[in-house]
Amino acid sequence: MSDAVLTFPLLSRRRGLGNWGLVRASTRRGGGYEIASSRPYQRGDSVRAIDWKASARLSSARETDEFIVREHFAEEIPRVVVVVDRRPEMSLYPEPLPWLNKPAAVLAAGGLILDSAAAALGLVGYMDIPDARRARWLPPGGSEQARRIRGHLRATRNGAAPRENLSTCLRSLVRLRRHLPVGSFVFVLSDFLASPPPATWQMVSSLGWDVVPVIVQDPRWEQSFPAASGVALPVTDATGGFELVRLRRREAAARRVEHERRLAELQRELAARELDPVLLSSADPKAIHSAFLHWHERRMLRLGRR
Repeated sequence: MSDAVLTFPLLSRRRGLGNWGLVRASTRRGGGYEIASSRPYQRGDSVRAIDWKASARLSSARETDEFIVREHFAEEIPRVVVVVDRRPEMSLYPEPLPWLNKPAAVLAAGGLILDSAAAALGLVGYMDIPDARRARWLPPGGSEQARRIRGHLRATRNGAAPRENLSTCLRSLVRLRRHLPVGSFVFVLSDFLASPPPATWQMVSSLGWDVVPVIVQDPRWEQSFPAASGVALPVTDATGGFELVRLRRREAAARRVEHERRLAELQRELAARELDPVLLSSADPKAIHSAFLHWHERRMLRLGRR
């Protein structure tokens, strides 16, 4: 069995800022590989920057010695921030219940994002609200910061974060935008059953960040609903307690229609805002890796990079 670390390419949807899982091209001029423009040679320019073919064509046309220099974009390491929803409802199905363990899925997805950022030589940051009193912010950093983030991701129980905690996190990132240049990745891990309002999505998208919602929902109870009429079902609340509820066939069908409609509507709203979501239905690392690879494939097709 291979011990290779699973990763996926961090491909930006912004043309000119995209990367293929390596160093991201900047809008600034510098010593990168991506060509930004051409201009006449100036005293002090490096001879290695001369485009000899273009220079020969121009010299032939003008019948004089002309030299053209290629300018390249500078290279910047990508910055990646992981935002985690810490509402109590994000830990409703702990082990050994046979449903999606959201803390385990968040840990696996967050770890995959950190490993992918490391493969891209990127810096990683983190934000959540572990309780009702404060936000936790770790600015983008290197391997030591990644180690701290993994420690926070290992939390198996969520605190008392309020329903609007995702909106609070995203608005806080706006105030901290000096840490996140245009093209930075912001992965938001949540079930989005308490989704930020449209104005918040619009605010963060306007800053030129690549915001990626990672939807963590149980496929049976949240993305749909089983045909369980006449069966006593355990209904869990945010405190971890539950009660048995018996639904009629019509009630179970209505819940299934509502849950499927809710997920489809969420995906449509995100797509309308040019936000490419990742849907997670399992805590299995290989299934999560596959979901992120599908996200990458969809983005490549959309950008015409196949």
